[in-house]
Formats: sequence, C-alpha cells, structure tokens
Amino acid sequence: MNEKNREIIGINGLSKTFTTQKGDQFLAVDNISLRIFKNSFTCIVGPSGCGKSTVLRIAAGLEKASAGTVHYCCSPVTKPCGEIGLVFQEYSLFPWMTVLDNVAAGPEFAGINKKKRHHDAMDYLCMVNMEEFKNAYPHELSGGMRQRVAIARALANEPDVLLMDEPFGALDAHTRILLQQELLRVWQLTRKTIVLVTHSVDEAVFLADEILVMSSRPGRIRKIIRVDMERPRSRANPKFGTLTDDILRELGNGTVKRLV
Repeated sequence: MNEKNREIIGINGLSKTFTTQKGDQFLAVDNISLRIFKNSFTCIVGPSGCGKSTVLRIAAGLEKASAGTVHYCCSPVTKPCGEIGLVFQEYSLFPWMTVLDNVAAGPEFAGINKKKRHHDAMDYLCMVNMEEFKNAYPHELSGGMRQRVAIARALANEPDVLLMDEPFGALDAHTRILLQQELLRVWQLTRKTIVLVTHSVDEAVFLADEILVMSSRPGRIRKIIRVDMERPRSRANPKFGTLTDDILRELGNGTVKRLV
C-alpha cells in the first residue's frame, strides 16, 4: 500500500455524552467516523461548542468515548501514548524550566540521557527558529515564541501524529500568519501526521490537505473537503477565496451532507 494512503488514525461511530453537576446529560459529539492518513495535514472547523476539542482529546486518549472507537495503526486508543502528541492553545510550558529543558522534558521522563536529549532538543529548537533562546524562561518570551517552543517540545517526543487544539488562537493576526508558515515548514521537514482544530476557516484552507466541517452541537461531520491547491498557497488566489466562502456558507446552514 502506498505509504501516504495508509490509515494511521481511525475513528468509528464516536459519541460523547457529558453529565452536568445537576445530573443533566447532553450529547456533545454524535456518531463521528473518519479516517486520517499517514503524513497528511487535516484541519477540523466548526462552530464554538460543537465538540472539535472533545474529538481531539478522545483521539489523544485523554477522554473516554461514550460510544465508538479510536484506533492508532489498528490498535485501540484508550490512554495517552507516545505515538500521539498534543499541542494546546495555552502553551503548557513549565515556567521553572529553560526553553531547552522544556523541549527536553519528555525525553528526560522517558529516561534518555542528558547529552542526547539536549542535542535532540536543540535540533527541534533550530527547526522552529528558537535556538537563540535556549536559556530563556517562558515568561521572557512572546506568545508566538512560547508556541514555537510548545511545538518543538511535542516534536521532541517523536510522535507519529501531532494533534493541535487551536494552537494559534490566542495570537495576534500577524503572528498567527507567521506561525502558520512555520508549522507548514516543520510539517514539510518532518512529514508528521497533523490534525489541527481551528475556528479560522482561512487558517484551515491555508494549511490543510483535507478539512472536516462539523455541525453545531451535537457535533457531527457535515462535510469533508479535499483542498486541491498547491503549496505555497496564496490568499490572493481566487480559488482560496472561493473555498473559504464555500466553507463559511456551509457553517451557516444546517444541512448535513458529505463531499469527498
């Protein structure tokens, strides 16, 4: 089988019900099935509260599904594993550690010796253009710089799949565009499989091979769109604007349908 056509994450009939403190139940995600292929870049878009982050957390093994299954390379995902990394919007860096030690933290927990983990951490810092700040602390960095470090730290654990939950959501518009370009460059260097949740349709069209459009709660897959534009993509390209408008229109209606 062609490597790029090999399924790496499979989600089948996934549903999630939450119970409030008062005992009321609400269905957050309903019967989601999808396939993520090796080395692909997938974005998930949808209205606030539609369950995008819930799907990601279940895929990472951080939440239990109420129904359905998640598989990584045909093995069930029931708890966090080293093959699946996660990057949050909040950076989640250790404030008492330097940039270098933050990136090397995962390998340290895994028992990798100091010389190797620092060498590898420097490689990943160079990849995200943060090598000059290896001795800085998180509070000394801008939001964009902290997110670069968070990405390097996730990569240092050498996952096969990188799940990213609104990684650029807290950044200003200019920094967000710069980080999108950086992430694409890192993806092209490493060819990690990336699944990124975003509220920004523009961001999804710029980054993704495939875009999953979710409905409002309970979250369902409304449409799957293949982005047939060569990289690097220009926002001035009429096809870019047309696809962005089509997805925004889809988010604005209530019809559930699928386009492959």
